[in-house]
Amino acid sequence: MSEDKPADTAETAPAEVNAIPNGKGHDPGEEISAKTPPAEGGGKTENAEANLPEGQDFLSGVDDKKTTHFTDFEGKTSFGMSVFNLGNAIMGSGILGLAYAMANTGVVLFLVLLTVVAVLSSYSIHLLLKLSGIVGIRAYEQLGYRAFGTPGKMAAGIAITLQNIGAMSSYLYIVKYEFPLVIQAFLRVDKPAGEWYLNGNYLVMIVSVAVIFPLALMKQLGYLGYTSGFSLSCMVFFLISVIYKKFNTPCPFSDFAFNSTASMLNVSAMDPGGDPDPSCIPKMANLNSQTAYTIPILAFAFVCHPEVLPIYTELRNPTKKKMQHVANISIAVMYCMYFLAALFGYLTFYGEVEAELLHTYSRIDPYDSLILCVRVAVLTAVTLTVPIVLFPVRRAINQMAFPNKTFNWPRHIVIAVVLLTFINLLVIFAPNILGIFGIIGATSAPCLIFIFPAVFYLRIVPKEEEPMTSFPKAVCFATIGVLFMIMSLSFIIMDWTSGSSNASS
Repeated sequence: MSEDKPADTAETAPAEVNAIPNGKGHDPGEEISAKTPPAEGGGKTENAEANLPEGQDFLSGVDDKKTTHFTDFEGKTSFGMSVFNLGNAIMGSGILGLAYAMANTGVVLFLVLLTVVAVLSSYSIHLLLKLSGIVGIRAYEQLGYRAFGTPGKMAAGIAITLQNIGAMSSYLYIVKYEFPLVIQAFLRVDKPAGEWYLNGNYLVMIVSVAVIFPLALMKQLGYLGYTSGFSLSCMVFFLISVIYKKFNTPCPFSDFAFNSTASMLNVSAMDPGGDPDPSCIPKMANLNSQTAYTIPILAFAFVCHPEVLPIYTELRNPTKKKMQHVANISIAVMYCMYFLAALFGYLTFYGEVEAELLHTYSRIDPYDSLILCVRVAVLTAVTLTVPIVLFPVRRAINQMAFPNKTFNWPRHIVIAVVLLTFINLLVIFAPNILGIFGIIGATSAPCLIFIFPAVFYLRIVPKEEEPMTSFPKAVCFATIGVLFMIMSLSFIIMDWTSGSSNASS
């Protein structure tokens, strides 16, 4: 990790330090693995894992008695805090649109797709961790450098930068458009008259300066474990509220009206003949013109790969197995939260659910106290996620521009200031950049999840040290990424040419 001061390397055995398991030489300034002599009990370093089958320890409980020795950083973050950080990196604003995705796929098809994406995401993390163990590098950009030299490092760094800038911008867009509505609802201001505290641009800048910037100045990602835990707690509150509202919202529901009476709540899902209302019956499988747009949403729901290696870097007593457990637990928890939020949101509104779930609740009662609290919780969660997402961007910039520099406070602060300033300007002055975000997401996300891990694996791992099945699996994995990219770009182009807003939703 280029931001942190490298640990001292062993000077007594330079030949061993420069030896790389895949037989390639070490370039000056590159992070490497310090190989230590085996213990008297026959212990081995994790570099010996190059001799193991590629999928042997994926989602398995195989004992990992090997010890990883890296020269880049000595981690101090606990297992629990690492789970919080990675879970917070996975959990994004996309959870608000999963009920809409389920409405356009059906319960069973949604569950199948969500399961497949979760497993593929975990497998992708497994490939990254295996690569870092083989070459002793815990930086995504340096894995690209080891595989393809400077072009590989630049490609990885640019993809991480674009993906995370798009993510941070989307979070601040939520602050810009939701925060004024929350204040307006709490103050019961029906007709705003231009008050500054109801201006989303001012609120975005205030939140960025007062909350995000101080957290972004943290030297280590592990320090944000507490805020990540609180952010996840806010999303748990959101989930509990969605489940509660399902049992307290009539179906079909009636739109809010100021002259409405309490009799509105007596609407029943049964028609006069005693049969259930057809609009209140869940669909197990559903295929329509909107179904194709839900696939990229689900595919990108577990994008956390730029944060995996930085979190691995700061993990206390790191091993590949331990970090894989962190990833598996984080993905499993998010998988459950995603499915429950989508299921109960869908079972509340069925075909009437909107692309942003909270907007649908406002159609019933925009002054509902519980939903207002949920909005505040979601705003808190996305705000506290921005610093987590900013760390990999700053690390990528350091890897690309200052690869051999140790940690420096002025540079650390300047990069944070420039990034937050650029993102705030983007959110304030570019109100219609969803197409740009779509292009970024459709290109960088498949690269980070599927294409880069598979291609780096094929390039770095010696074929003679891997079983024959590893090569076709990696090729298939990269192919999936290419197909996702082509499909997503096709949907965006179709959306632009048709003039609809489906892809934007």
